[in-house]
Amino acid sequence: MNRLQKVNLSEKFASFDDRWQPKILAQVNDFALKAVKIDGDFIWHHHNDEDEIFLVLRGRIDMHYRVDGAEYVESFGEGELLQVPHGLEHKPVAAPGTEMLLIERTETVNTGNVSDSERRATPQPI
Repeated sequence: MNRLQKVNLSEKFASFDDRWQPKILAQVNDFALKAVKIDGDFIWHHHNDEDEIFLVLRGRIDMHYRVDGAEYVESFGEGELLQVPHGLEHKPVAAPGTEMLLIERTETVNTGNVSDSERRATPQPI
């Protein structure tokens, strides 16, 4: 028998303290909703085939990105989301205490094309 599963976001975010380590909250077909706490600079990277959606619940992000050699920044905060298309080189920079949800394919790795980063994480369910 199928059952509905409720997720309490406050409880889930309270259950971990690590930064830049996405946690899978729910899966829908090939996609996952991932909780992550972030702080400071991440690394420049891109995803060859996966688009991402960043939804800020608490805090603020400056999303640095490059197009044709020029660098840009898009800032967004609580209650706002940003879609990052596949292939776009980007680097999130977060205010301390930022909490967000990622909506992306379940198998998407946070560092994209950069495989040798210490920040690389394979998301696990919580």
